[in-house]
Amino acid sequence: MNVTTETKNEAAAYERHGGGDAHHYWQGEFIGDEEAGRRLAGLPAAVEAALATVLETETVLAACDALATALCDPDHPVRARLAAHLPAGEDPAVLAELGGLLSRRELTRKLRRELGGATPGRLNRADPRETVYEAWAPVGLVVHVAPGNAVTVAPLSIVEGLLAGNVNVLKTSGSDTLLTQHLMAELAALDPGGALAARVVVLRFPSSRQEWLRLMCAPADAVAVWGGEGAVEGVAAHVPAGCRLVEWGHRISFAYLTDEAWSDEVTLGSLADDVCRYEQQACSSPQVVYLDTEDEEEVFAFAERFAAVLAARPPAVAAGAGPADGPDPAEAAELTTTELMARLEEHLGLTRVFAAPDGSWRVMADTRSPLTASPLHRSVWVKPLPRKRLIATLRPMRRYLQTAGIAGSRSDVAELSRTALAAGVTRVTPVGAMQESYAGEPHDGVYALQRYSRRVAVQADPERFATTACLDDLVRPVVLPAPAGPLLGKEDVQGPARELARADAELYFRSGGSTGAPALSVFSYDDYDTQMHAAARGLLAAGYDPVGDRTANLFYCGGMYGSFISFFSVLERLGGVQLPLAAGPDHKATAEAIVEHRADTLFGMPSYLWQLLHAQEEALRAYGGLRKVFYGGEHFTREQRRTLKERFGIEAVRSITYGSTDLGPLGYQCAESSGGVHHLHADLHTLEIVDLAEDRPVARGETGRLVFTTHARRGQRLGRYLIGDLGREVPGHCPCGRRAPRFELMGRTGDVMRVATYFLNHRRFLALAEEEGGHRGELQVRLEAARARERLTVRVERTPSTDPERLREVFLSGYPEVGSAVAEGLLDLVVEAVDGASLDRSPTSGKLLAVVDARR
Repeated sequence: MNVTTETKNEAAAYERHGGGDAHHYWQGEFIGDEEAGRRLAGLPAAVEAALATVLETETVLAACDALATALCDPDHPVRARLAAHLPAGEDPAVLAELGGLLSRRELTRKLRRELGGATPGRLNRADPRETVYEAWAPVGLVVHVAPGNAVTVAPLSIVEGLLAGNVNVLKTSGSDTLLTQHLMAELAALDPGGALAARVVVLRFPSSRQEWLRLMCAPADAVAVWGGEGAVEGVAAHVPAGCRLVEWGHRISFAYLTDEAWSDEVTLGSLADDVCRYEQQACSSPQVVYLDTEDEEEVFAFAERFAAVLAARPPAVAAGAGPADGPDPAEAAELTTTELMARLEEHLGLTRVFAAPDGSWRVMADTRSPLTASPLHRSVWVKPLPRKRLIATLRPMRRYLQTAGIAGSRSDVAELSRTALAAGVTRVTPVGAMQESYAGEPHDGVYALQRYSRRVAVQADPERFATTACLDDLVRPVVLPAPAGPLLGKEDVQGPARELARADAELYFRSGGSTGAPALSVFSYDDYDTQMHAAARGLLAAGYDPVGDRTANLFYCGGMYGSFISFFSVLERLGGVQLPLAAGPDHKATAEAIVEHRADTLFGMPSYLWQLLHAQEEALRAYGGLRKVFYGGEHFTREQRRTLKERFGIEAVRSITYGSTDLGPLGYQCAESSGGVHHLHADLHTLEIVDLAEDRPVARGETGRLVFTTHARRGQRLGRYLIGDLGREVPGHCPCGRRAPRFELMGRTGDVMRVATYFLNHRRFLALAEEEGGHRGELQVRLEAARARERLTVRVERTPSTDPERLREVFLSGYPEVGSAVAEGLLDLVVEAVDGASLDRSPTSGKLLAVVDARR
């Protein structure tokens, strides 16, 4: 159809549908023509206002995923509302297809493939060893001119623009229904913050309304056009200098068969599938079948065989493969003309035509190799093209080539794929799969998200920004969608973890079991990678230097426990020097390796590092090269940290991360943090703090149960998850300059014991032992049931200054509840000094068990 006719038909359809009604969606509102025209005049200001606000990638992903769930549910009211706007004759199943493309899984894969990560807009270090920060920034305003023959293209084009962070103005055809407008309204409604609505405008008007098209394009930074050369040229006339024109034009695809393949009936059936699917309306549908031969008779013989295969296919309507009304008058005229011209050339021996009596299909064999466009609707050219002439024949048409479906032996496919790509083809598939695609697949040889983005960089002073992994952390906190739903405990997530789809269950870990039976946690590799990058950024904030530090990784390994593997991965992403020693019983061999390879930084569990340093104190103090300790899983007490600095010369003792096996890294320390104070990994999680007894928020600064909701997780979903730890919010901005929220860990719920009618806390015993009793080692509480009363034994690590009787008096006088329970004859209090190695620990992680309850 020529452009003039198309524009006239589009304008007529627009008038029939009532062009002046509220057929436009503008930043959250449905408006009419008059208001749309007025707002178009002020489009530059509207764009500037929208770009001044922040659009988090997670906001787009969460809203799209919620909409995808609704679209895939036949009974969901959202799907019912949108189905009312489908074009006449369109199968409602297309909404479920669209839902699959909008799911978190597919969009996250697309982001990773095209922009390298799930949060491409954050200014993270391009190389952890340099203070150079790079990100993908939006181009600004993207104008989309959508086609009228594919209902999913328009909304998906807008979603691509949103994923890149842009403001999007889309023009639909004047003959289109309002599906895209209402679909965008449903999407925006899933973002209470309004950031999505602010970035979406959908206008429905005919191409003859050139003034509107001019006003749309004038402030654009990129214009994406879907359609043929005429459509592209009509829009390009309005594209300003310096604006990026993204052409998603018509393309030609072909099949290429070797002699081994064209004699195979299965291959012919697969080829017929490619021809009949979508009635060749897709750019990836084969219009020409090339045979690897110079023999004209082989071409004619193949065409006759393939015609018989097409003849056996059900008609388009019965197969549900295309529009019920078939080709329009202009298309029908082109079909007739093409077939008649081919039949005329039969007399010259150039062609041979095989066609259905009712004109529903046609195979046209042609002895000439140059690419010829098909009139579509099951119309196929068959031509000879020996592989040695493939590049010379096809390269002149390289601007129009898209898919080559290749059939042959494995070596043929490998060789011909390279040749076809050199000729200008952008994608190669097996025959029978030419219309199939995968998430994040390049379109017409480019990644859409990169076309809608700019790669930007910031170079910063190496000394001032040495511990800054992400510049955005210094500007504002990440705001993620608010958590919803009930509070969940470990028992609520263990069952679902075992039932995850295989694609999401790629990496299995078990917890250390320090507070109960080891729990299973499952990750996709994408999720794991996201979390390891986050942990790496946190480690930089804590003062790790990937250029200068030489690290001994001394976490526990094996038994599906994840700490050693995780921090191996973190160091790998940081490019840091690593000795992957792991925690082991041979402290002498470990110390020798540290000295021999000049490690100056230790990663490990506090209880293990404490044992190692004291067991090999003489050798490690003589070495004198230890400078940093990064610990996880437990805490070094204040007195223990003082001992490490005074006795071993260690300059920095900081948490390597605060996290859990199931949630991954949750918080990180900076150079201004100490003890249990951490910044939240706010780009991964949201944190709530709820009352100890009731499921309600605590007042600011009060201690409560920590509740985390993980957002950046494709696999196991963990929303409002009670991790089992206690903590409090740390108010105010951190002196380090980061805007991520801070919290202080106050122990675990399991550290609180119900003993002799009182609630006692392990951390209170530890604090009293340090502050009043001068104790610097580890401390464990053991509970036992005696005949007349309960027994509480405080087991402390033996040091030269340990005085059990002195510590007992400290607990009785400094802990009133303990003193009362003993005085009332309800409790026996015992203090024992023991070797550190005899304290009870988790067999998997090596963690010290703070409380051992042997009363059960």
